[in-house]
Amino acid sequence: MDDKGSVGKISVSSDSVSTLNSEDFVLVSRLGDETPSSTNNGSDDEKTGLKVISEEGVSFKIVGNGSEQQLQRELEDVLMDPSVADTGLRSEAGMETLGGEGDRGSVATTASPVAPGSDPLSAPPPKLEMVLPVQTAQESELNERSYRADESSSEGSPSSPIPDEDSVVFSQLTYLGCASVNAPRSELEALRMMSILRGQCQLPLDVTLSVPGVSEGTVRLLDPNTSTEIANYPIYKILFCVRGHDGTPESDCFAFTESHFNAEIFRIHVFRCQIHEAVSRILYSFATAFRRSAKKAVLSSQQPAPLTPDSDLFTFTVSQEIREDDGKGTFSAVAKDKDKQSFKLRAGMDKKIVIYVQQTCNKELAIERCFGLLLSPGKNVKNSDMHLLDLESMGKSSDGKSYIITGSWNPNTPQFQPVNEETPKDKFMYMTTAVDLVITEVEEPVRFLLETRVRVCSPNDRLFWPFSKRNYTETFYLKLRQMERKERKSPASDTLYEVVSLESETERERRKTTASPDIMPTGTTVPSPPEDDEEEDNDEPLLSGSGDVSKECAEKILETWGDLLTKWHLNLSVRPRQLPALVRSGIPEALRGEVWQLLAGCHNNDHQVEEYRTLITKESPQDSAITRDINRTFPAHDYFKDTGGDGQDSLYKICKAYSVYDEEIGYCQGQSFLAAVLLLHMPEEQAFSVLVKIMFDYGLRDLFKQNFEDLHCKFFQLERLMQEYLPDLYNHFLNVGLEAHMYASQWFLTLFTAKFPLYMVFHIIDLLLCEGISVIFNVALALLKTSKDDLIQTDFEGALKFFRVPVPKRYRSEENAKKLMELACGMKISQKKLKKFEKEYHTLREQQEQQEAPIERYERENRRLQEANMRLEQENDDLAHELVSSKIALRKDLDNAEEKADALNKELLLTKQKLVDSEDEKRRLEEESAQLKEMCRRELDKSESEIKKNGSIIGEYKQICSQLSERLEKQQTANRGELEKIRFKVEGCEKCSSLFNKEGRVRTVNTASAGGSEEQDEEKEGLKIQLREMELELAQTKLQLVEAECKLQDLEHHLGLALNEVQAAKKTWFNRTLSSIKTVTGSQGKETA
Repeated sequence: MDDKGSVGKISVSSDSVSTLNSEDFVLVSRLGDETPSSTNNGSDDEKTGLKVISEEGVSFKIVGNGSEQQLQRELEDVLMDPSVADTGLRSEAGMETLGGEGDRGSVATTASPVAPGSDPLSAPPPKLEMVLPVQTAQESELNERSYRADESSSEGSPSSPIPDEDSVVFSQLTYLGCASVNAPRSELEALRMMSILRGQCQLPLDVTLSVPGVSEGTVRLLDPNTSTEIANYPIYKILFCVRGHDGTPESDCFAFTESHFNAEIFRIHVFRCQIHEAVSRILYSFATAFRRSAKKAVLSSQQPAPLTPDSDLFTFTVSQEIREDDGKGTFSAVAKDKDKQSFKLRAGMDKKIVIYVQQTCNKELAIERCFGLLLSPGKNVKNSDMHLLDLESMGKSSDGKSYIITGSWNPNTPQFQPVNEETPKDKFMYMTTAVDLVITEVEEPVRFLLETRVRVCSPNDRLFWPFSKRNYTETFYLKLRQMERKERKSPASDTLYEVVSLESETERERRKTTASPDIMPTGTTVPSPPEDDEEEDNDEPLLSGSGDVSKECAEKILETWGDLLTKWHLNLSVRPRQLPALVRSGIPEALRGEVWQLLAGCHNNDHQVEEYRTLITKESPQDSAITRDINRTFPAHDYFKDTGGDGQDSLYKICKAYSVYDEEIGYCQGQSFLAAVLLLHMPEEQAFSVLVKIMFDYGLRDLFKQNFEDLHCKFFQLERLMQEYLPDLYNHFLNVGLEAHMYASQWFLTLFTAKFPLYMVFHIIDLLLCEGISVIFNVALALLKTSKDDLIQTDFEGALKFFRVPVPKRYRSEENAKKLMELACGMKISQKKLKKFEKEYHTLREQQEQQEAPIERYERENRRLQEANMRLEQENDDLAHELVSSKIALRKDLDNAEEKADALNKELLLTKQKLVDSEDEKRRLEEESAQLKEMCRRELDKSESEIKKNGSIIGEYKQICSQLSERLEKQQTANRGELEKIRFKVEGCEKCSSLFNKEGRVRTVNTASAGGSEEQDEEKEGLKIQLREMELELAQTKLQLVEAECKLQDLEHHLGLALNEVQAAKKTWFNRTLSSIKTVTGSQGKETA
């Protein structure tokens, strides 16, 4: 992407100048000495222009290839601004033709001259020009020379307020202040200081910011009124630039950090933009300042990089990984489609981009920091179309070999909408990623561009464990030239380079393929993938890990497997009946990881997972052999081909863990291939568990024991099977002297994983886990049978070469591999026959040992014993080491136990003391309980006597009451009888009847009857007095009864309190006694009442 192609519109007011992305025009703000404009010497079809001059003296001139109408439409943004529009109408704006070859494409800078001796600060503002950067190479070179000359001539005036020539000026900014920071490259600390300074700023300062367009420039702060320079910061001192996050109060702010006075002091400067959209433009200008200038890029692109490495050529390997939110709070690497070229993304998912940069040759260059990570949909995009991503982290990897940059990518933003929409099934699109690196020894930043293909699928697509999880890797060739000290713009250092050219491997290949035959080097051909029918012409063996396995599968097959797995999960101890038939047809690639674990019996292996995490922390005595074999395992597979990548790292840990787990066998060459196959289908913990099952339960480790004795038995069985099934080939191998161990060793030790294509390898592992290790004989016989005609025609060396090269290549085609596996599954080899051949082998071995000379037998036995002795010595050393370690651990445990014993003894003494105190308390409470019991007994006896006394009183009272009642009734009856007699007498007497009425009352009162009535009254009064006395005696008796009941209630209350105190002190059998006493007392009281 050339800077010459970066063009854009501008939006200008009287207070600010800011650039906007477009594809038509670009703003080049030049501030310098005024140069006379060229005259129009061209014809009518030459460049036309529009010039607008404001009252303040600021002029804008557009030079382009379009018509006047096009230029006027492009200046709508300028003319719509009231301040600019008004001044433009009153100005001498007009259409004028700017011609001449010297003026075409030039970048003119004009400013009002300052008279000698006058105040430069009072000079009118400089004039800005906008031109199209359309230049030829010769014109670019001439302008570069003139620019350097002007720059050198202006270096002598440090007090000049004019900013750098290649700069963009931004106004309507507010300087909020600066502060010291400890981590100048930390985005979190920068955002925190931005928030603090924005909230605490009392006196904000309006400034104008000048950002240079080249890495040698200086960022300047200017007074917006006088254009006086307030402060300046060289680009090489600026370490980090950040803006506020959207949706926060700091979204209109940006800041940059710089090293202060070349010391370990770092400051952050915070600014606020009155125009919110200008923040991103300012950051883009900073990013441009860290790239080499457009003129240098044009010149360097015209110089082809040398194709042979030398002292000035530095090679970098840059890998890109895309990670997506997996819905579990983590980000997982996305997979690639079967074409191995396009990433498979899901729409709407948050993503992260991880860039790995590693230098592979020449003197190591120190990467200081990443200035920006940019992304854009499409291919061959322009600089203006790139969008900055939020950097999350940057720094070296744990091993120090790579520099890792991580950035977050929100695909829902409008800029990334093209890569967030689902693409058709057979289509793909391009995506460009750029990373800008600041390298200490290089004068200017270096940009690496990665163009990758992507396919966007639905977010609801089911994702399986991807075997093809891989990075996109590109190799870059950086040509540098050592600079002389006088050429350097930054502080002097021991060695400083400038960039001559930067070319990727893809660009090299493209240049080779587009070169004409006359200039193409002799013998240079465009590589093409080998076809199946070219296998005889290519003597190179097939690399391990070759071939691609599609995850596509018929829907009916997936439904069948889904039903089977559902039933299987209900009872994992019993395999379904239809399982072997389905496995013979091949397990769907998307389900292999799950089915393999179920076949191996690793569905419940939590203990082994924990053991694995412990094993990888231990040291392995075979670490060097493992490391050597890792780089040779599946070099054709993208997941394992990167040195230090995730694939090799996981494979190393699995092999190391098994070597520590199985001390008798340890790591044997070939185990890494089997571990790699498992790792392509499941995480490393589960892959380790399945590897252990295959080695132990399926008998693979027996092949490595006792000097490969069991392996030789397998060779004998294979030859006997050949003798029975393929007698012609068996006899031919006897004639040429070809034995089974010469071609079948890898078949048994690696289970065909080392040389054959992955589609065939995966199918073999399917059968192995389902039917056992005897499947190897079926596959071996099928291979020999399909290649019999070719092998019979070869000699000894030809047969070995045929097994090494053509046989694996023949099965790169899925169709050929399917036919081979169908043939292998169709061969019936009984276990009884294999047992018979095994007995024959052991019989022959015994006969050979008996026929063997005693000395040879003893020497062989001696060697075996020596090997056993060495193994035992090694085990002894290991045991001694473990014993020492155990003693140390036991000593530590003993010390800890003694400390615990001391602590327990102290606790025991305290407990004993507490026990003594408790016993004393118990005795005291028992004494108090006895006293309380005695007191309650006395009170109870007293209450009983009082109850009896009250009972007798109540009885006497009742008796008196009944006697008085009877007496009263008798008296009343007698009185009524006497009254009746008197009334009869009165009625019978004529004299007396006149004195009384019918009711017996006296009608008149006379003295004669006064004497009789007085006697009657006296008698009545006596009766009334006697009645009152009896009532008084009855009231006194009732009062005594009430007092007795009150006393009884008081005693019951005291008894209840005493019971509660006893229960609170200690719960004993005495509780029940008191409860019974209380019950009895209450019932007696109620009966008495």
